Amino acid sequence: MSNLVEGAPAPDFELSGADGPVRLADYAGKPLVVYFYPKDDTSGCTREAQDFTALAGDFAKAGVSLLGVSKDSLASHAKFTAKYGLAVPLASDPEGAMIEAYGSWVEKNMYGRKYMGIERSTFLIDASGKLARIWRKVKVPGHAAEVLKAAQAL
Repeated sequence: MSNLVEGAPAPDFELSGADGPVRLADYAGKPLVVYFYPKDDTSGCTREAQDFTALAGDFAKAGVSLLGVSKDSLASHAKFTAKYGLAVPLASDPEGAMIEAYGSWVEKNMYGRKYMGIERSTFLIDASGKLARIWRKVKVPGHAAEVLKAAQAL
C-alpha cells in the first residue's frame, strides 16, 4: 500500500503513449489528472473514459490535462480510443511501475479469489507537481464531474 498523501510530490513517471513517451515533466507548470483503470473496453472502464471524454473540453478550459493509465498495450489503447471516440490520452504501463508508485496495484477479492490488480483511482496533480487530491476505490458514476470540480478549484 502506498503512503501517498495530498500535498506530497507526485511520483515521477515515464510511460508510452500514442504519440511517444509521456512523462510527468511534460506537464510541469500545468495541473494534470491521472486516472488508473483496470482494463480497456470493459464496462466500468469504458464508462469512466467516456465520462472524462465528455468533460475533456471543460478540463481543457480549466487548463487541466487528462491521462488514463492501465497495463494494456498501446495497440489495445488505440482500438479502445477508436471504438469509443475517446478524447483522453491513454498511456501504457505494462510493467506496472507507475501503477505501483501511485499505490494503485492492490490485492483484490472477487468471488472469494484473491488476486493483484489495478484499483480504480484518480490523482489530481497541481501545477507545482504536488498531489492536490487523491481518490481511491473510485465508483464511476459522477466521478469525472467530481474531479472536474476539484480541478477547477485549484
